[in-house]
Amino acid sequence: MVVLLMGVAGSGKTLIGGLLAKKLNWEFADADRFHPAANIQKMSQGVPLSDADRQPWLLAMRRAITGWIKSEQNTVLACSALKQQFREQLTVGSEVRTVYLKGAPHLIYERLSHRKAHFMKAEMLASQFADLEEPTDAIVIHISQSPDQIVSEIQRNLGLSDAARHSRN
Repeated sequence: MVVLLMGVAGSGKTLIGGLLAKKLNWEFADADRFHPAANIQKMSQGVPLSDADRQPWLLAMRRAITGWIKSEQNTVLACSALKQQFREQLTVGSEVRTVYLKGAPHLIYERLSHRKAHFMKAEMLASQFADLEEPTDAIVIHISQSPDQIVSEIQRNLGLSDAARHSRN
């Protein structure tokens, strides 16, 4: 299984994804590592990415997801995947399950404003919410809970009990 953990910047994808992967003894991947250098440079300068900028990033992740599924490597992928078309490109089979980390803009802005060493700046949050197409086919988790509560809720919604967490797929 590949869990696509999506949401705007600051919703907790990396924190929650890492905790979930650790609890399940799965691999964890952050979508940021799939960005070409030009995208990171643009975002570092406060310039939102265009859909064309995102295509190499999406293709790299799609290849990785396909590989994880073929090798039966259970993985949690933290990825914004703000638009339905992006999620469709990443959902290469029924093994991909989408979890949407949903939060109020003021809470997420507060979180982003405390980040120091990340290329995504709080000022870009408005563009993230403008691009966000909330999924209708995802598990929706509200981020106002503690990280442990969020991870437990995701695990419960995916039917991943402690007894089943070490299974391959």
